[in-house]
Amino acid sequence: MFTDIEGSTRLARMLGEAYRSVLGAHRAVLRAVFKDFDGVELLTEGDSFFVAFSNADAAVAACVEAQRRLSAYDWPRRDAIPKVRMGLHTGRAVPIGQEYASAEVHRAARVSAAAHGGQVLCSEATALAVTATFAATSGGGAAAAATLATVDLLDIGAFRLRGFDDDERIFQVCAPGLERDFPRPRTAEAPRHNLPAEHSPFVGRRSEITELSELISHNRLVTVVGPGGSGKTRLTLAVAERLLPAYPGGVWTIDAATAAQGLPNALAVALGLRPEPGRPMIDTVVEQCAERRMLVLLQTCDAAPVLTATLAHRLLGRCRRLDVVATGRAPLALAGETVWRIPPLAPADAFALLRDRAAAAQGGRPGDGDTQLARLAARLEGSPLAIQLAASRLRLLPAEHLARRLDDPLGALDNDGAGDGRHASLANNLAWSYRTLGSRAADLLRRLAVFGGPVDLATVEWCDAEGFSALSELADKSLVEVIPGPRYRMSDQVRAYALRRLAATGDEPSVRGRHLTWSLHTLDRVAVVAEDPARTVSLTEFAPFVTEWEGALRWAAEIGDVVAGLRLAAVLDPWWREHGGGRKGRELLSALYRAMPGDDSVSPADLTGAYLTHAGLTGDRAERDRFLTRAEEAAGRSGDPALPIRVRAARVALPEGDPCAAEQSCREVIAQAERAGVPNAALPAVLTLAELLWRRDALTEAADLLGAARHLEAICPEARGRRAVDWLLGMVALRRGDLVAAHDHLVVALRSRLRHGFRGAAADAVAAIAVRCALGGDPATATVLFGGAEVARGARRTESFGAFWSAQQMSLRAALGDAAFDAAYADGAGLGFDRIVAMALAVEHPDLEDGAARFAQIIR
Repeated sequence: MFTDIEGSTRLARMLGEAYRSVLGAHRAVLRAVFKDFDGVELLTEGDSFFVAFSNADAAVAACVEAQRRLSAYDWPRRDAIPKVRMGLHTGRAVPIGQEYASAEVHRAARVSAAAHGGQVLCSEATALAVTATFAATSGGGAAAAATLATVDLLDIGAFRLRGFDDDERIFQVCAPGLERDFPRPRTAEAPRHNLPAEHSPFVGRRSEITELSELISHNRLVTVVGPGGSGKTRLTLAVAERLLPAYPGGVWTIDAATAAQGLPNALAVALGLRPEPGRPMIDTVVEQCAERRMLVLLQTCDAAPVLTATLAHRLLGRCRRLDVVATGRAPLALAGETVWRIPPLAPADAFALLRDRAAAAQGGRPGDGDTQLARLAARLEGSPLAIQLAASRLRLLPAEHLARRLDDPLGALDNDGAGDGRHASLANNLAWSYRTLGSRAADLLRRLAVFGGPVDLATVEWCDAEGFSALSELADKSLVEVIPGPRYRMSDQVRAYALRRLAATGDEPSVRGRHLTWSLHTLDRVAVVAEDPARTVSLTEFAPFVTEWEGALRWAAEIGDVVAGLRLAAVLDPWWREHGGGRKGRELLSALYRAMPGDDSVSPADLTGAYLTHAGLTGDRAERDRFLTRAEEAAGRSGDPALPIRVRAARVALPEGDPCAAEQSCREVIAQAERAGVPNAALPAVLTLAELLWRRDALTEAADLLGAARHLEAICPEARGRRAVDWLLGMVALRRGDLVAAHDHLVVALRSRLRHGFRGAAADAVAAIAVRCALGGDPATATVLFGGAEVARGARRTESFGAFWSAQQMSLRAALGDAAFDAAYADGAGLGFDRIVAMALAVEHPDLEDGAARFAQIIR
């Protein structure tokens, strides 16, 4: 048996002359135990003992009793209790004088040196020598037998002892009254890290690992910031694994959320350090790390932001070769800190992670197909936590069904009986952040939750005139993301949680009422053209507000503010038509109808506009006719001569049946509008008539009609951006074979449609330019453009020209051959619409082509 006092030098410095009495008491306690258990003291030097026993049972019992008596002794100072480490080994030795000489003696000393203060370690030989029962006649007597009955030997592993080539399996002696939790034994081959083993594969994040590794290599303090569940811990552990060779002093990780004994103590345990008498643990840690090239990971800093910042500051200030990586939902706000915000998982990584976790959740079976999983992954906002929760849900629902429920991510992914851990559910995770907010920031979060998309600073200040500092707090704590603009975005998960908090406060009606007021204010600013007749209705300008206007419209229907709802619906009409929102638009309008008051507070003009919008959003003939009839009735009560004409023009805008009868109806509407002095109200009928004339090759009349209609389009802000007149003039020129005029008109129409957000109409213009290329002798380019236009047009295809497009494509197929046509068409479909448009606009003007007649004289 070998013993000595851990930290005896510091204890002696701290106590001064009083140390002699402490040392003497320590010796007296141990010698009394040696006597009681028949131990023979072979050597005493300073604060250490070398003792021999006749058997392992007596030696183990003596160590246990010695530790108990040392703990029970009435020491003069509670902060100066000597912590004694003890080590045992059983083996043969040769007596020389009053001592023993043997390699086994050195092995016993090394076992003792591996122990921490208060700990008893023994070798495997001693553990095997301890008998299951202890005879009263053996050395040590009945007292040893009673002590040994309470002893347990804990196998703590095999370790290489200094000076020995073989590994020694070491056991810790455990018994009531003895400390049980100690760091790893103090052996020569101490570990270089305490990184946990992965329990599941780390998927994706290759670029983030590279970027963060590079950042750490050039900065001493890097804080990885992001919302809860975004994968900060897993990412930093993966990076730390990669950086191990760069830190010979080791890589050590501690978690503020689980460090119940305090952060310095947690780091000390990771490093294998024990408290020193009368000394703060942080000083012990700093001294040990002062010259070591090492990396410390401080995880979940938001659990104890002040303490983690203090620890990071002390380590960086005193340990010049030490680097710190912190993770949390907010920065530490220390000098020299580099803040790196973790991005959401890239779409490919999100899909790969969902597929991996879904297979694990379903017993290794593949489950849903990749297409369905990809669609579900796209709805989960790149959040690893949401992906993990969704994977477990796939045991109950197919991916397609689960994706449809994600408008309420908390309801779709959380279990009512989820545990208390912050990663047990989305609600728990978000509550962890919400509890840390100041009252003003929490209030602003709830107010912003009614906005369906990103907002600008002016909108934030609409919610709170002095909300800038609160916005900064929300951004710092990763509840609001700053995106280019700058604009401020809230994830669907945060929004769903904040809306629940808003409902719980009882403030939802007033907050949504302010949102409705804001929506009407932006509508007046962006969409109303009465004060500026030259202004063109542009879907591009509408885009940032559509989600907000739709949300406000729902609330207007809920509270019965039909007039405000109809104003919003009238502005949203062209957006719904362009973006396939017919069903949504009709549902919102129907909600307004149900809320309609019984009095005459809704004007006939507003009703006419609503019924016209509804008729234009349906593909069902009976439903369209029903709402056009309602529009006619309301228009007749309005007293506005333009409204009945608008309704009749809407009827003929989609001609069916006899084209001659359709032409006659168009001419009648145009004549009626002329007589009433509102010719612009008949513009849809003019365009329909021009198309009918084009179909029967009455091209001169069509061109004359369209030329006269230019001024009508110019004074209609809602029609100006589509440039339908130029578009149709281009189609007329194509039928005439006039490529110069066709090119000019179609490029004008394409540029305007792109600028103002009419993507489907722009696809038609691209298809028309494809025909211009075909007629100009470039069938390959024509086919590529057709492929891109067909993909972009999608559900918005202009069926009235479908036969024309098909005939042109059949001619191209005949000219190129099936294989070449299919290859070029596929190329166009895969280019993406932006590149297809650029290609269409880059088509050379006919006047610049070789042999163009207009430049023949100049060339000569």
